[in-house]
Amino acid sequence: ALEYADDVLRADRGFVLQAVAKNGSALRYADDVLRADRGFVLQAVAKNGSALPHADNVLRADRDFVLQAVAMHNLLEYADNVLRADRGFMLQAVAKRGSALQYADDVLR
Repeated sequence: ALEYADDVLRADRGFVLQAVAKNGSALRYADDVLRADRGFVLQAVAKNGSALPHADNVLRADRDFVLQAVAMHNLLEYADNVLRADRGFMLQAVAKRGSALQYADDVLR
């Protein structure tokens, strides 16, 4: 498991992607630089949607990043609460995946 891996392996893109493909939550043990790397995390989410909650908080608050993740999987529940309360953002998310509406802030439902 990645949590027991050496720091060098935790920073190795290929190794971490293999671990995430088997278990999305492995991303939580990846090097912080990888967890904050937009392209890398999108690759990880494409392999296993359950990686998203373990992405850096800055990415989970990034409109464009979250919309890309929502297009792959219905992952809006892991988006920053500010985004889930943003009407414009939610309209975009629902347009990509209708089931995203269930994760909208109560104010919007």
